[in-house]
Amino acid sequence: MKLGFLASHGGSAARHLVAACRTGTLDAVPVALVSNNSRSPALAWAREAGLLAAHLSSAKFPDPDDLDDQITRFLVDAGADTLVLSGYMRELGPRVLSAFTGRVVNIHPSLLPRHGGRGLYGDRVHESVLASGDAESGATVHLVTAGIDEGPVLAQSRVPVLSGDTLDTLKARVQAVEGDLMLRAVQGLTRTE
Repeated sequence: MKLGFLASHGGSAARHLVAACRTGTLDAVPVALVSNNSRSPALAWAREAGLLAAHLSSAKFPDPDDLDDQITRFLVDAGADTLVLSGYMRELGPRVLSAFTGRVVNIHPSLLPRHGGRGLYGDRVHESVLASGDAESGATVHLVTAGIDEGPVLAQSRVPVLSGDTLDTLKARVQAVEGDLMLRAVQGLTRTE
């Protein structure tokens, strides 16, 4: 398995998986990272880690079809066969989804299908969980399809929502399970090849 990553900010899932590849915990090779944010810490980290890295955004490619084509071409040329969204804050285009059908995974900071869909990302998800009064939250790894957060669920980890939780305390509890959850889900993909 050759992993390509898309990240907008820190890329914690990418970092976790690359470390797992390098220790032999994950039988895969990390090859490339795309960011839509030229100042993304993930982009700088990827370059330092020896991955092919590119800033590809609507600022550089205003035509959505052109941007979709550029992202697809970069990842295919890098040799990626599986994509991991690591906090990527943009919708993927049809060319990327077609080139990597059934091989694009994302982690969402709630137990999908609750608190998912358009407009529910990052801190907004945790705010939605807290406002709902749910007794638990967690993280979900799912296959990415054309719908937002609608693809088949591959794995979930649950965490309690505690009395007195704030956005920051709930977010920290969810983030603490995300790396290992993503690793288990990607390991599952390697076993299905």
